[in-house]
Amino acid sequence: DYLDDYPRVSQMDKVLYACDELAGFVTACAMVRPEGIHGMRAKSVRKKMKQKSFAAAVNRDDIVRGAEELGVDLAEHIQFVIDAMAEISGELGLSPEQRV
Repeated sequence: DYLDDYPRVSQMDKVLYACDELAGFVTACAMVRPEGIHGMRAKSVRKKMKQKSFAAAVNRDDIVRGAEELGVDLAEHIQFVIDAMAEISGELGLSPEQRV
């Protein structure tokens, strides 16, 4: 993984690393739900992470490693990202009314 070549020194480095892949994966999860991101729970994201064919380009190891490097529980981190993205779901195109 090319990101391993760049040490994450600052807290900002760690936060960006921890959120980048996860935000993409959460977006993919929201896109296949009729209600978009609203009501999404970390448990359902974790379940999707086990499906290797779903959003196959997303590196699950980066998601797990990112939470570890931040020193936070993975489920809590996933829920935090979901909640943060849900607050701006209209801007992200992840609201139910924007679903096709």
